[in-house]
Amino acid sequence: MTVIGHAEGSATHSVTIDGVAYPAEEIAQGAAFEVYATTPAPGFLPNPRPGARWPYRRFIHATEVASALDGLEDEPLLMPVTRALDWTAIHKLSQTPSAAASVAPIRRTAVVRRGTRMIKFLTGTQLAGYLRGWPISGFCYRAFDVAHLRTPADLAILSGEPAAEVVFAVRWRAVDAYDYDVPLGDSYGGLVSMPPHDRLGPPVIGTGFAPSGRHIVPEFVTADLAELPVPANTSLVAYTADGTEVTLYTYLPEQRAWSRMHGPQWRHLLPDASDQEYFPVAPPLSRYIGKYRDNMFEAIVDPPGEFRVAAKTRAARYPLEALARRVPRATWREARCTVVRQEGDWLRLRLSRPDGDQVARLGAHCVERGVYEAWAPASEVTDAHESDHWYTL
Repeated sequence: MTVIGHAEGSATHSVTIDGVAYPAEEIAQGAAFEVYATTPAPGFLPNPRPGARWPYRRFIHATEVASALDGLEDEPLLMPVTRALDWTAIHKLSQTPSAAASVAPIRRTAVVRRGTRMIKFLTGTQLAGYLRGWPISGFCYRAFDVAHLRTPADLAILSGEPAAEVVFAVRWRAVDAYDYDVPLGDSYGGLVSMPPHDRLGPPVIGTGFAPSGRHIVPEFVTADLAELPVPANTSLVAYTADGTEVTLYTYLPEQRAWSRMHGPQWRHLLPDASDQEYFPVAPPLSRYIGKYRDNMFEAIVDPPGEFRVAAKTRAARYPLEALARRVPRATWREARCTVVRQEGDWLRLRLSRPDGDQVARLGAHCVERGVYEAWAPASEVTDAHESDHWYTL
């Protein structure tokens, strides 16, 4: 496929597919295209938008458009294509746990760097949790890799909501590659072998790719499944049935609050039909800290290049000389955990490497795909401490 020139009307490009030129619009910061057609064609579906100029459309990734590869924000997956190994064969291997070693060289080409756009898909209940102050954690993806998945039907493989009319997501920029792991069988084997009655959502394959019948999507988890504080300019978004992306809220770190960005026409998308403009949240236990002139401060991060002292007045937002992520950790009944909440003499613990034995022994519950938590008496917890990881700025 190639992009040639510009098309007339609201479409700004012309994309050539199988020798036929179609009008198209660039979406997702150039990582994908919405392609239009006046007559049915392979891969095209009816355009659900009322009054649409073109009755058929499809979404394609920028990697399917040869001339669109220059200037992309992230690198696509790379693989040696041979007569015996094409994308169909790679997809089959990505869905086969025993083939993890075979696809590892390809999986390693999907990397997270400082400033990489990341995304995690949410249910309506999880969206409400983020508005109440949940940090980022668990399974997530590079936004680049899923830019062509725009409708709830396409996103069902990642959201775990096959019949949803709208899919929600939290989107942010990565602070550092250290904060993310690849869920491989040799490091997260407990998740791969977790019995169906102890898990939520799709299974974890262990190859580093999401389970899918058609797409090849590299997936990540937050390191040790721990919580990440929310960076500045993080967004809560919605994807509607017609492929429209709606920015619902943006995070304001100085105010520790989510600010409404959507208009009243999108109010119906929210699970509780809330029209609240401002959602203040309490600080999580995991947080960013930094040094300025040998003093320690709470930090605000705005990747890729802005890391400063947390202050409401602009004059006091000094640039940091060093930055770290502080995570409370503990051990309970020989299981490594992170602490996500404290209430009185009880701690809410999240398993860092969950497996079936730990889940049964600790009475942990799966709160979302791959994330297992349990309440523990503080008196039984050992090695409770705060762990600081200092980034290279």
